[in-house]
Amino acid sequence: MTKTTWKAGTMVYPLPAVMVTSGTMEKPNVFTAAWTGIINSEPAMTYVSIRPSRYSHELIEQNGEFVINLTTQDLLHAADFCGVKSGRDTDKFAETGMTPMPCKFVKAPQIAQSPVSVECKVTEIKKLGSHDMFIAEILAVDVDDSLLDDAGKLALEKCGLVAFCHGGYYGLSGQIGTFGFSVAKKKSRKQKIHEIKAKRRLEKAAHAAEESEEEEKTFKKRKPAFEHHERRDFEDRRRSDRKPRKFDRGERNFDNDEKPFKKPFAKKPFGDGRKEKSFGGRKPFRKTFEGKKPFADKKPARKPFKPKAQ
Repeated sequence: MTKTTWKAGTMVYPLPAVMVTSGTMEKPNVFTAAWTGIINSEPAMTYVSIRPSRYSHELIEQNGEFVINLTTQDLLHAADFCGVKSGRDTDKFAETGMTPMPCKFVKAPQIAQSPVSVECKVTEIKKLGSHDMFIAEILAVDVDDSLLDDAGKLALEKCGLVAFCHGGYYGLSGQIGTFGFSVAKKKSRKQKIHEIKAKRRLEKAAHAAEESEEEEKTFKKRKPAFEHHERRDFEDRRRSDRKPRKFDRGERNFDNDEKPFKKPFAKKPFGDGRKEKSFGGRKPFRKTFEGKKPFADKKPARKPFKPKAQ
């Protein structure tokens, strides 16, 4: 193999294409950067190199905070737009449709659509020449819940991350190895079974999600039929809630607490206006002795004599 020697240049690729947010929630700003990475693990520290002419350079230097947001294929158009437009005269969030979201430890916003956002606080600024390096400590990492599996492990391969390589954007083809696989021992039978079960759990969860989507689609198709039954039920409830009509004779309306309706007699009661000829020209018997005891002026009859036994 032969190689050609070039002059010194920035030929270290691929690099992460990230969107760096700064400012505040009231006045947020975002720009795209590729010159960023990890420089320490304990404490966790990162950096981002920015030209002094950039508007974000002014905001980060003033506030001492920024947020690194990972870029996906869905956010690629917005990331490219934020890399060529300036925030001095353009509201990039409004133009791209991205949503600023508050962070927990810094005042700078994060991008809600980004799967991973890294909250950073500047500890040192190194002036290197064409760029200034902002060295910062990582205070927190905000991760989308949909990227976590049942065991709480982060699955970044699901979100479709984007890398920057020599002026172009490239997607990640997939995992081809893990750290230390060259010297790793062969997996035991127990480990293989554990991985198979974990894979089946993920497949089962994905299948359940697909079934729920299909059920929702079928429900939307059958919605007019459901609405018809719901309308009938509503009409039945409305009839039951309607004010009750007048009850029939002899019944009682307990809702209005009315007295029961007394059915009138077919004829007038005895002695009230009946013809006197039915009594032989005399007044009715009830009125004759009204208020008096019958035979009160007569003496009671004597008891028959009974001789005493001797």
